[in-house]
Amino acid sequence: MPAVEIPAGEMSAGDVLIRDYLDMLAAERGAAANTLAAYRRDLADYLSALARGGHDPVAMEAAPVRAYLADLETRGLSAASAARRLSCIRGFHRFLYAEGLAEDDPSAPIGGPRRVRALPKVLSVAEVDRLLAVARQGATGQGTTEDGAAGDGAAARARGTRLLCLIELLYATGLRVSELVALPRAAASTKERYLVVKGKGGRERLVPLTEIARSAMRDHLAHLRADGPWLFPADSESGHLTRQSFARDLKTVAAAAGLRADRVSPHVLRHAFASHLLQNGADLRIVQELLGHADISTTQIYTHVLDERLKSMVRDLHPLMDA
Repeated sequence: MPAVEIPAGEMSAGDVLIRDYLDMLAAERGAAANTLAAYRRDLADYLSALARGGHDPVAMEAAPVRAYLADLETRGLSAASAARRLSCIRGFHRFLYAEGLAEDDPSAPIGGPRRVRALPKVLSVAEVDRLLAVARQGATGQGTTEDGAAGDGAAARARGTRLLCLIELLYATGLRVSELVALPRAAASTKERYLVVKGKGGRERLVPLTEIARSAMRDHLAHLRADGPWLFPADSESGHLTRQSFARDLKTVAAAAGLRADRVSPHVLRHAFASHLLQNGADLRIVQELLGHADISTTQIYTHVLDERLKSMVRDLHPLMDA
């Protein structure tokens, strides 16, 4: 049974956070309707408990999360149900943290039945090349439109050029998707070889720009007809392209490139940016700065890349390996 939608005018601040999180799950991860309905119920119950205790989900510590999980036990929830609820809560808080809406993730130190942290999905360099090749075809008007139909003419080229610009920028910079879609129009005309990005918590960081990315922005700007302050304007509440629209278009390109749609999302390209840098010798601290992570522990999800690189170095360089 589908979840009952709350009219926008009647939404509380918590309802808006839940809506945005579920929108991301639907657009970027292809979550099914039943999954979204279950998550909506779980999060509504969780935020109601926080509200009764006077806690704000975007500014809190781990104690209220632990108290909520303890309360679930007194309600008679099975261990499996509690673990699923904790997984939902963790995903929600990670989303708030990743989007810059919260300074910390209070669920991070909470122990659960399983503490194995999943490795990020990563595309290979060859797979990113295939994705970009299809996007470049679309920029010439030879690709597909958002509904999968063949496109031609100026409108199709403008859509294709925009999408190519988004993909080139994301893979070149590792921006969060929320930072990418909200770039100002002035970013396309900068003479500098970097962008100044205001990220999570209002912190600014420098993001180097490749010449390919700068060229993609200039091409996109040349095809842009709409006025306004945004590099990617759209008919939306914010005035710029939404993360959901970009995620849908990206999956269309992924399918045309022969990649499974569930393996490709804006966040996966951000992971590819970081992993490919580390594979080629970048320092973990530098990648931390480029990604805008406040804490090195967040960047350490990529240590499996470093482990493989170190093994390779020892195998290739140690004088006794061939002995």
